[in-house]
Parts: sequence; structure tokens; C-alpha cells
Amino acid sequence: MSQTNASNTATPRGGLLPHPILSVILLVVWVLLHQNVRSATLVGGLLVAVSVPFFTRRFWPERPQVRRWGALIRFAPVFLWDVLVANVQVAWLIVNVWRELHPRWIVIPLDITNPHAIVTLANVISLTPGTVSSELGPDRRTLLVHSLDVPDEQAAIDFIKRRYEAPIREIFE
Repeated sequence: MSQTNASNTATPRGGLLPHPILSVILLVVWVLLHQNVRSATLVGGLLVAVSVPFFTRRFWPERPQVRRWGALIRFAPVFLWDVLVANVQVAWLIVNVWRELHPRWIVIPLDITNPHAIVTLANVISLTPGTVSSELGPDRRTLLVHSLDVPDEQAAIDFIKRRYEAPIREIFE
């Protein structure tokens, strides 16, 4: 990409660490999975942390550009909290067999346009128990989501837009 395209949302891949944040995450997950910090674990983790992003970089033609790191730092605990709460809610729905569920397909109108932001929103929704992103509209302006229990469709749409889409938009756009 040329210098004149600095306002674009992505930059090309290159170098030994094409995705340094992914490399750090892979190393941390490797160490957590092994539950120790011995040298062999660190060497194996470093090997994975360098090789996976390096060998998959051709599948990632563009690097997502985080525009506001503060927004990302504020959003991460909100998302993790929502995953925890959703796990408890889904477990409660499962054990309360007498409660009537209201599963629904809902269409979320999107204000975000950045492809990385849309993918992040779809992933955040799918990673939250009880919901799954299913289809992006052909015009990239809607996202079809299935939810396990939606008594009020508009409230669910408003929640997703306020709690997830707005911060993701701030992070990427």
C-alpha cells in the first residue's frame, strides 16, 4: 500500500512476526494450557507463537487497524463479563425445564462498515453463550443472529448495538 492510503483500515503483512498481538496471545495460551513456565514450555510456545502467524499470513492479506486502544481495553472486560453472565444464564435456562424459552432469529441493522469490525461483532456474538451469528446480509448492512431466549426482540437488538457494536465501532472506525 502506498503512503497516500494511510487512512485505509488495513496494512499489508510482512516480517517474521506478521501478527505480533496474535503471537503474544498464542504464547500466553500455550503456557496456560501447559500450566508451567519451564524452558521447554516457553520454547514450544515461542515456536507456535512465531510459526502459526508466519505460515498463515497469506490468508490474512490485511492487518486490522485498532484505532482506539483505550476503547479495546475498556471493551475486553465487558465482553468477558458478558460471557461469564451468559454462561450462568444458559445453565439456568437448561436446569429450569418448566420455563418457556423464546428462541428467535433477529436481524441486527449494522452501523459499522469496516470488515474487521463486522467480523469482530459476529465473533463476539457467537462467543457469547446463547447467541450465534449466522449470516451477513448481501449488502453488509445486517447481521442475522439466533438467540436462545428473546422475550423482547427490540430490546435484544438495542442491547447488541449498545453493548457490542458501539464499542467495536469505536475500536476500528
